[in-house]
Amino acid sequence: QVQLVESGGGLVQPGGSLRLSCEASGIIFRIYAMGWFRQAPGKQRELVAAVSNGGSANYADSVKGRFTISRDNGKNTVYLQMNSLKPEDTAVYHCAATVNIRDVLRGTPDYWGQGTQVTVSS
Repeated sequence: QVQLVESGGGLVQPGGSLRLSCEASGIIFRIYAMGWFRQAPGKQRELVAAVSNGGSANYADSVKGRFTISRDNGKNTVYLQMNSLKPEDTAVYHCAATVNIRDVLRGTPDYWGQGTQVTVSS
């Protein structure tokens, strides 16, 4: 049974930072591409960042220079470091996994996590 469990969300002031974690089980983590998506109320889900099984990263234009995706294959975990947070970053953030990174980039990964809420507000 595949499980992706996110953690690290919360309430933060504008300009602050958070680090999200997603621990995977039930998959051979090192061969999977991983991604972070977000969905704000009333908006479509969007890809935030993705990392290939080789460690190459892709970012949405809206988060470039502020967010960093990384992975630790020894811990079966992917991270999203979020700095200089803005109110428009408020959303539920979901982790996703897929064998082919193109599926993450297309928004059609094999597996999804339940999500963690990030709220940026003063």
